[in-house]
Amino acid sequence: MQVKEIMTENPACCTPDTNLQEVAKLMVENDCGCIPVVENQETMKPVGVITDRDMCCRTIAEGKNPLEMTAAECMTETVVTVTPETSVEDCYNTMEDKQIRRVPVVDERGGCCGMVAQADIAKNASGRQTAEVVKDVSQETSSA
Repeated sequence: MQVKEIMTENPACCTPDTNLQEVAKLMVENDCGCIPVVENQETMKPVGVITDRDMCCRTIAEGKNPLEMTAAECMTETVVTVTPETSVEDCYNTMEDKQIRRVPVVDERGGCCGMVAQADIAKNASGRQTAEVVKDVSQETSSA
């Protein structure tokens, strides 16, 4: 099975200059907790991701006003991606290795064309595979 069979196609995306209130609205409207941040609406190339947790931990918890901030000020800049042709097994191995709960899917031009979340794996993988992904993604990283 390939990622294209389980991914959410054409996910809501924002750009680095999108204000956080708009990002939050996108999350509500699309019932999701992660929005890919793309360099622009033409290329759709991911330059980051922003989660609801990022918004809480990097704004409110630090005493900043989220209404005065943009996605660029809050996003995670390291983006791990897969392609539609990536096997679901390779996708969940990537999620385990990188300890991420969601991964953007990029097309042959590098543009964001989908998202895969732990829930997508859970709906389409064996119970054992799902348990492994959830366990490994949730483990604390050891600091070196």
